[in-house]
Amino acid sequence: MLYLAYGTSMMLNVSSESEGIGAGVLIHGLEPLTGLDRMERNRGTDRLRDLCRGPGRLAQALEIDFALDGIDLCGPGPLWLAQDGHATGPTGASPRIGITKNVAPLWRFYVKGNPHVSGPRSLRT
Repeated sequence: MLYLAYGTSMMLNVSSESEGIGAGVLIHGLEPLTGLDRMERNRGTDRLRDLCRGPGRLAQALEIDFALDGIDLCGPGPLWLAQDGHATGPTGASPRIGITKNVAPLWRFYVKGNPHVSGPRSLRT
């Protein structure tokens, strides 16, 4: 599912339950490993850390728009989820950021110490 936040930024939300059950994962960022030239062109920057750190930057770097809304991310296509064999390191959990309600649950997951994690600096160190 894709949606426009604040009228400016696309957000990629992956449905994670059976049809009819509201559950999903907002993809906040990724570590860019391939396709850097294209991402730099799409984002207008060559600063590696700023290519895909944050959901809006990620969508812009990967050219995600409403044309991809509803596609199956488990099969071949213009956008898919897959394992690439890279080790990710330990996973951390934190409260969600940028919201004011129901902030206590640790529903935000990230790779500890990864410089491409969005949010507070403490999550990247």
